[in-house]
Amino acid sequence: MGNFKSRPTVSCADELKKKISESYSLFRSRAIEDLRPIEKDWTEIQLVCGSVIVADVYGKGEYNEVVELITEKNKHEKTDGGLTLLHIVGIYGGSRTLIKFLLEKGLKPDVLSRRQFTALHLAAYRGDAECVQCLLESPDTDVNLAGNSGLTALHIAAMCGFQEIAEVLIDNGAKINMQDAVNFTPLHIACNFGNDKVVSLLVSHRADVNAAGGVGDRPLHLACSRGHLQVTKLLVEAPQQPAEVNVKDDEEHYPIHFCCKSGHLNVLSYLLDKQALPHVCNIYGDTPLHLACYSGKVEIVKHLISMTGCESLSKENIFSETPLHSACTSGRSLELIKYLLEHPNVNINYQGKDGHTALHSACYHGHIRVVQFLLECGADMNLVACAEMSGGVDKKEEQTPLMWAYEQGHDTIVTLLKHHKRPQDESACGDYSQPGGEGSYVSVPSPLGKLKSMTREKIDVLQLRSSLPRYFQLQITDLDFQEPIGSGSFGKVYKGKYLGKTVAIKRYRASSFGCKSDVDMFCREVAILSKLNSSYVISFVGASLDDPSNFAIVTQFVAGGSLFSILHEQKRVIDLQSKLTVATDVAKGMAYLHNLPQPIIHRDLNSHNILLDENGHAVVADFGAAAAAEMAYHTTRPPIAVTFPKPIVALLQRCWNASADDRPEFKEIVPILEECKQSQVAALLNNSTVPSLKEEEEGEEDGQTSPPIAGNVMALRTHWEQEASKNSSSVPIDELRRRLQFPQVDKNGYVSDPLSTLGISVTIEQTKKLLESAINQSQS
Repeated sequence: MGNFKSRPTVSCADELKKKISESYSLFRSRAIEDLRPIEKDWTEIQLVCGSVIVADVYGKGEYNEVVELITEKNKHEKTDGGLTLLHIVGIYGGSRTLIKFLLEKGLKPDVLSRRQFTALHLAAYRGDAECVQCLLESPDTDVNLAGNSGLTALHIAAMCGFQEIAEVLIDNGAKINMQDAVNFTPLHIACNFGNDKVVSLLVSHRADVNAAGGVGDRPLHLACSRGHLQVTKLLVEAPQQPAEVNVKDDEEHYPIHFCCKSGHLNVLSYLLDKQALPHVCNIYGDTPLHLACYSGKVEIVKHLISMTGCESLSKENIFSETPLHSACTSGRSLELIKYLLEHPNVNINYQGKDGHTALHSACYHGHIRVVQFLLECGADMNLVACAEMSGGVDKKEEQTPLMWAYEQGHDTIVTLLKHHKRPQDESACGDYSQPGGEGSYVSVPSPLGKLKSMTREKIDVLQLRSSLPRYFQLQITDLDFQEPIGSGSFGKVYKGKYLGKTVAIKRYRASSFGCKSDVDMFCREVAILSKLNSSYVISFVGASLDDPSNFAIVTQFVAGGSLFSILHEQKRVIDLQSKLTVATDVAKGMAYLHNLPQPIIHRDLNSHNILLDENGHAVVADFGAAAAAEMAYHTTRPPIAVTFPKPIVALLQRCWNASADDRPEFKEIVPILEECKQSQVAALLNNSTVPSLKEEEEGEEDGQTSPPIAGNVMALRTHWEQEASKNSSSVPIDELRRRLQFPQVDKNGYVSDPLSTLGISVTIEQTKKLLESAINQSQS
């Protein structure tokens, strides 16, 4: 394979066919421009010709106006687009009478417009058979005159599928095998566009079914490439001159090659029935099976192997790639790769002539899912390929799949391979590894990977700057940073001031902007926050975008902190009413996000990202997460406390349903939570859940005991904590907290036991005993 590490994505023939297709698209657009002229600068007679009502009666309608207006001077006038009066009448469906009159007045039918169309070309494109017939009656009309892209009127009729017009043109002397600018005959064009009726007409008039196009491509090549089964049958079964099933183009592509590459199963079956050769190679060494694998056509591959055997499975093309290599180069279908590996004569570690394996191909093209699948199936990542070095054929460089991925900048694959090589060694996922031998190190990010990342980052930031309203774009110098209130891998969160208002400032570390994920998270969060407006979602103030070293997001400051801090750091016990308030606020926030015109999925909703204000109300924050937290992938669910209200238990069971379709939406959850808040059941449970440890607190009104929490975050302290704080010799609060055995919390703020968050983790009797013990010790 030399200095090539993969088959080029397109061949010369593919590139030429692409250009041909583009030229026909351009032809259509130019024809439409002529058929939709701008009339504002037209003369009076041009406007009258453009408003003619189709009528074949002398002396009526606009015909008389044309007769009265036309002169020797104005009859040859053209529009800015080069349209004559004949063009205009043909465009607007003028009558035979008017066309004949204009021809009799000496107008030439073969005048080309600026876009290279005659009146006959435009009439043929419109499908106006009457106008075409009338124009052809003039001896001055050249039926074979080539216009735009070298197309004649017959080419145009073949393109548009107008059988009647094509027949009229042929009857009036149109050359049936005339070639256009790319050497396509009308039959080529009819086959390319699948116009079977025109194909049948041309074949019946002895059109050359084996005529060669620009790269030797026959009409059958085009029909098979496009998947036109009926057209294929008409060509192969032509009575006078049937098409050759195994005809080759200049790159030795057979019709079966194009059929398999495009994935047309019905055409493939027909060709095989007509004795098409299934294992032939083009000049690149590609069999039909290779091309089907490069295109990821699973059903074609299965049909080929089942009908023709496994001969092609072991063939290499000139790029040292077997069909398995081809499928991994494409990376379009894991199902296809799995199917190929199921055959006993397919070796996952087979090395081509240059030594590269299927794993090399997948790594080179950046197909991480394919790489992972191959590794799981036993692919050897230590096999080396030999790439020729400049300076002589004897100099070769042995390269592992890791090096191929590294050279192409696929850093995620590099990391995956390093970890697979030494899964128990954490250093394997670090910045350096040994892919090819001692002393051979690679660093991540790779030079190309870093360049790709930087390019993507710049694009993301430039798009954000152009789309973000100016009043949201802040200067870092206008921000007053105060004490830090949080931190993460991105940087730190500060309490600060902006224009005299207390705000929270999320400041990104400059060093962290070498990684795509950080920039992606920053840009996504700013873009989302700038479009939100809800009291249940964190309010966006603005962002600093000017300098990557000063990127920052400014939001409202929420005084109460995160729910995680309250539950697991301060270890507050919240009464049921407050819990329902928080749950309702969060549900309303999520319902707002999910019901926007362009819905937003948070993807990382946990206690870290729920902030509480001084009144105990919650807002949803942090919209930069790139993936759902680990708990979303657990198959088990935490136990439900007996203190849960029954409606909440029922709601939890619905939310945990294994089927996503059966889970409630947040707009359904909100009314359930609000009803629980307002119900007497919730109030009774609230009163019975928290024990009264003392008769009355001094200053309590009406002698009523109250729970230790009344919804105010600043007062989130348990009753026994308040009591114990009055006694300097009491058991330390930390000791009491240790005895209460709060559950373990994972790094995402999830707990395996919900009793500490949605209910009290100990019984009333246990709490009383602990507090009585603490009070007795303080009194002794």
